[in-house]
Amino acid sequence: MSDPAAQSERPLRADARRNRQLVLEAAAAAFSSEGPGVSVQEIARRAGVGTGTVSRHFPTKDALFQAIVLDRIERCVGTARTLAETMDPAAAFFAYFAYLAQEGAVDQALAEALVGGGFDIVAAAARSEYDFMGALGRLLTAAQRAGAVRPDVDVADIQALVAGCLARERGHADPAARQRMIAIARDGLLVRPAR
Repeated sequence: MSDPAAQSERPLRADARRNRQLVLEAAAAAFSSEGPGVSVQEIARRAGVGTGTVSRHFPTKDALFQAIVLDRIERCVGTARTLAETMDPAAAFFAYFAYLAQEGAVDQALAEALVGGGFDIVAAAARSEYDFMGALGRLLTAAQRAGAVRPDVDVADIQALVAGCLARERGHADPAARQRMIAIARDGLLVRPAR
């Protein structure tokens, strides 16, 4: 015979998982559209839960923001891996650069992480599934070894260029400007044949 206490805990655990997922989804949408300044009260309201529920799962707003951003970064690392496995080094690097600019333009939380605004992306890389800078560095190094990208460029330079692309759209979306900025960055990164 099963323990009635254990049976009564199962719905609570499922409820807790459901509430955590609701909070994560609401926070992801809020951080994506409004950035990290959105209040915990607003996130709780959007999730349909109380602020105490948010606090039980995420003791601080920073912890909640970190959970959302780490999920995004893990997705970015996965994309880098896929591009490296399916494209030549130059195409993979430039596709990833464009991907980062695109994702950052539509997701303020990720943009903040990419440009170093309040979230230490390097510290988050202590766990391999979040090694964003390592993934970017591997793509850059492969493109440099293939002779496509200037050898004097490093990962910090690429991060700054992505930040520049994102800064162009602060306040309003402008896909044409984004594409122009990506093209300008690409042209500046390409190795030019000797004259």
